[in-house]
Amino acid sequence: MAIYTLILAPLLAHPILTLILLPISLLVLCSLYRVSSFHPLSHVPGPLIARLSSLWLTYHAWIGDEATLTKSLHEKYGPIVRTGPNSVDIDDGAALAAIYTEKGGFVKPQFYANFDIDGHQSIFSETDPLRRAPRAKAVAVLFSTTSLRQGQDIIYKCVDRLVARLSEGKKADKRGKPLNLLNLTRGLAVDAVTSYLLGNTYGALDENGVREERIAVKKEVAGAPTMDEHEQGMSASGMVDCFVAVGRFWYLPIWAFKWVERFDAWWNAADEVTRSLARVDDYVTSVVSDAEAAIAASKTKGEKSTSHPLTSYPARLLQAGFTAAETRAQCKDLMFAGTDSTGMNLATILHRLALNPEYYQRTREEVLAANPGFDDLQSLPYLRGVVKEGLRLSMANPSRLPRVVPASGWTFKGTYFPPGTVVGCSPLVLHLNPEVFQDPHAFKPERWFEPSEEMLRDAIPFGLGARQCIARNLATVELFCAVERVVRADVLKGVKAVKDKVEILEWFNSKVVGERIDLVWE
Repeated sequence: MAIYTLILAPLLAHPILTLILLPISLLVLCSLYRVSSFHPLSHVPGPLIARLSSLWLTYHAWIGDEATLTKSLHEKYGPIVRTGPNSVDIDDGAALAAIYTEKGGFVKPQFYANFDIDGHQSIFSETDPLRRAPRAKAVAVLFSTTSLRQGQDIIYKCVDRLVARLSEGKKADKRGKPLNLLNLTRGLAVDAVTSYLLGNTYGALDENGVREERIAVKKEVAGAPTMDEHEQGMSASGMVDCFVAVGRFWYLPIWAFKWVERFDAWWNAADEVTRSLARVDDYVTSVVSDAEAAIAASKTKGEKSTSHPLTSYPARLLQAGFTAAETRAQCKDLMFAGTDSTGMNLATILHRLALNPEYYQRTREEVLAANPGFDDLQSLPYLRGVVKEGLRLSMANPSRLPRVVPASGWTFKGTYFPPGTVVGCSPLVLHLNPEVFQDPHAFKPERWFEPSEEMLRDAIPFGLGARQCIARNLATVELFCAVERVVRADVLKGVKAVKDKVEILEWFNSKVVGERIDLVWE
């Protein structure tokens, strides 16, 4: 009655005033409810501003400090923190099983659809497990141990090209000049993904690594402009960076995301990104067309078969009944995910080895003594420790992996979460938990010699459960093969890291500030 007398009655008496003030009144009432004891998440601690509006979390995702901020909230409020009106983050690995693995885990929230590619749901962005399953089933065999073993020559060919490119930094005319490690590890990742899965290499590691630009100088030098060399990023980098940038505002409702994305694409339009997107589109169109031709040839008697393998990723999708347009979208998503995450992970590992020559030497001694084959790589204790520690610290995907509490609700360690609550765990928060990983910021491969159950549980660089990265086995193989060949060839001997720390923006896929991780051979 009091609310009617004080607020609603005056508004109803003045229609124009109602149009102006009613939305404000509803907003005030909604805000009061969100911070009141009547809200079903009122028992979960968290900052006032987070309880008031989801825009707070969206803002911190945008500026790139979401995961670090969430970690600081856990330090203040405890292992369960309210990060939005209907959002909770949990810093306790004991919650991982229920959220991500048991009975398939909780479903993804609808805003994952903001990662759709060209209007198509990808294996990653599809929120309905039943609609995702046919896509995943069609290509899952490609990521099996058996298939990877059979394709090892393809992977090693890409790795050897990476070693050759790294070796260029040791040449006399290159010494003292920074080499962008991230550019080369991304090149390996995209070449490995496309060679092994798409049936035709993208060729990033064969692209010219340097461009020359004429720049006029105020001071005349022999009457001519000077030549300045600038390292050229691989041609797919613009596409990768464009997709990474989506993670700034992926929490927005789908309708709002589309508007923001269009505005951002217009405001930040750049010729280099446009060319990169077009180059990747042309490449993907080509491999899908080759797959279509191979399928058609296999069905025609007397027709000469093409060189494209019928077992490739696009060929499997097409044969499973997916359209060419959707297959192109799936291939593009695969290229992005495989390039960005694996490139970042490998760059982090090699950067850490450059910072710790004693670890590099110990890894090399183990490799030379064991002389491992493909099947033996992951059994080498120190090499395994180096890779796992690199994955823990890489932060290729630092922010939380949200899921939606089902209709039955969920209780975790005495805390009840009502249906529809968005819950999740952040890899950065778990990976830097000092209670699980002692001295968490330090690179210590030996911590993985006898890992605790909590360490094995909480290390989730590829996600967890049925919705974890579908290409995790391929990515892992790439890392082991690359690190083994790099230390065997001793290409990091005498190298120095230009910076001790890799600064990132904590979007869903992290963005390296400056897009460079530089090494210098002295």
